[in-house]
Amino acid sequence: MADSTAAPSLFIPLILGTPRQGRKSEHAARFVFEQVKKRAGVESEWIDVRELPLRFDDAGEQIKDAKFSETMKRADALILVVPEYNHGYPGLLKHALDSNLEEYIHKAVGICGVSAGPFGGARVIENLLPVMRELGLVVTSTDVNFGNIAKIFGETGELKDENFVRRVSSFLDELIWMARVLRHGRENIPPA
Repeated sequence: MADSTAAPSLFIPLILGTPRQGRKSEHAARFVFEQVKKRAGVESEWIDVRELPLRFDDAGEQIKDAKFSETMKRADALILVVPEYNHGYPGLLKHALDSNLEEYIHKAVGICGVSAGPFGGARVIENLLPVMRELGLVVTSTDVNFGNIAKIFGETGELKDENFVRRVSSFLDELIWMARVLRHGRENIPPA
C-alpha cells in the first residue's frame, strides 16, 4: 500500500543554455541530467534552448511559449548548465529566461558553469546571480564548475574525471533540499 502522506515528487528540469554547434557543455549537461534522474522522488526534463520556439520580434513575456511556461510553472527547481562565452552567458538563455517571470518566484536554481579554461564557468555563474535574483529564483550556495571541459569528458561524452560524481551529488543534495523547503513555503506560508 502506498504511503498517502509521502510528498509528491519534485520536478526539476535541466536547461542547457546554449544553441551553439559543437558545444562541449552538452556533455556536462547530459551527465548532470543522468545524475538527477537517479534521485528518488525527483523527476526531470531535458530543455535545450536550441529547441525552444521563441520569437525574436518582441520582448519579455510577450514571447512566452505556452509549453516552456507551463514547465517553468510546474518546476520546483531548475538546473542551468551554462557555458561561459567571453566572461558572460549566452544571449539565447537570457532571452528564454526572460519569457517568464511569475513562474520562477521562490523556486530554487542551481547553476553549473562550463568553460574551456581553468575557471570552470565561475564568471558566467557570477554574472547570472543578479539575473536569477531579479527573476525571483533562489540560488544554491553550491555550484558545479566544469573547467577545462575537454579534460573532464571525452569526445563522445564519457566522463574522464570521477571526482565530478561526488561534486554533482553534493550540488544535487543542496538543490533538492532547497526545492523541498521552498515548495513547502509556497504551499503553506502566505507571502508577507
